[in-house]
Amino acid sequence: MTPQQFAEICSNIRTQVGRVLLGQDEIIDNVLVGVLARGHVLIEGVPGLGKTLMVRALARVLGCVAKRIQFTPDLMPSDVTGGNIFNQQKQQFEFMPGPVFTQLLLADEINRAPAKTQAALLEAMADRSVSSDGVTRPLPQPFFVMATQNPVESQGTYPLPEAQLDRFLMKLDVTHPSREVEKRLLANVVKGFDAAALENVGLEQVITGENLVFMQTYLNQIRVTDDLLDYITDIVARTRSHRSVFLGASPRGSIALLATSRARAAMEGRDFVIPDDIKTLAPAVLRHRLILHPDAEFEGASADDCIKTVLNEARVPKTAA
Repeated sequence: MTPQQFAEICSNIRTQVGRVLLGQDEIIDNVLVGVLARGHVLIEGVPGLGKTLMVRALARVLGCVAKRIQFTPDLMPSDVTGGNIFNQQKQQFEFMPGPVFTQLLLADEINRAPAKTQAALLEAMADRSVSSDGVTRPLPQPFFVMATQNPVESQGTYPLPEAQLDRFLMKLDVTHPSREVEKRLLANVVKGFDAAALENVGLEQVITGENLVFMQTYLNQIRVTDDLLDYITDIVARTRSHRSVFLGASPRGSIALLATSRARAAMEGRDFVIPDDIKTLAPAVLRHRLILHPDAEFEGASADDCIKTVLNEARVPKTAA
């Protein structure tokens, strides 16, 4: 596969998903970056912005098996991972896989479930396997978790602990569409568009799950110079010394920034990373890994503000391709 072929496939994927998710090109691009980088994505936004629709459309276009878990306060860990059930005919216990045994998992409103249920996803997200009763079972490949949460509601929710947030490769913020985009959305509804019946939209499957695994492996060929490795290290290190940050990003953040930068370079048709790849993805990769001082939060500071300051202060390398 050539860089141009890789970029063309990614362009086709974006086009198909963009047919049903209007005005969210940046979100689509970042989600695709996360998929290619073999990571998981947390999407935050109020209800009704198309988060669930994007996952369903993406699964169709990628040719992957998708399942959905609606997280609720009474959801148990076994409802996610599955468990052993006694088979009366065979007079023995058999393992019944839970919905986590899929390729693309939508964890809808993940912060509505208690910590023990949220933790059921930790092993699956980190090791791509599930352990039950002393037996470890691998998950299908590719495996990708896309979780959503509502930033407005706090009643009946359980904030994700830092350990679980760190498992997400990226955190994306979905905002309301512009008036022009919302009018186009309404025009599509007038023409008969139904988000619950994607089969009638005519979305084309661009690749298969096997092709996606190959594309994920292809990223290992994307070149990264020592100067850019220093740049990534410098950015992440500066988050730890920022005056408003109580706890900065861990080395997992550095690895995530490297992986996503390679994915973005490949999507742009390049076989090498440039500083703009790193700068563009730094907010999405690092915003959920920073814990701010209470005084800074009281003054209105945000993780994105801190990352912007870090990017302005870090020396950008002049790297030739």
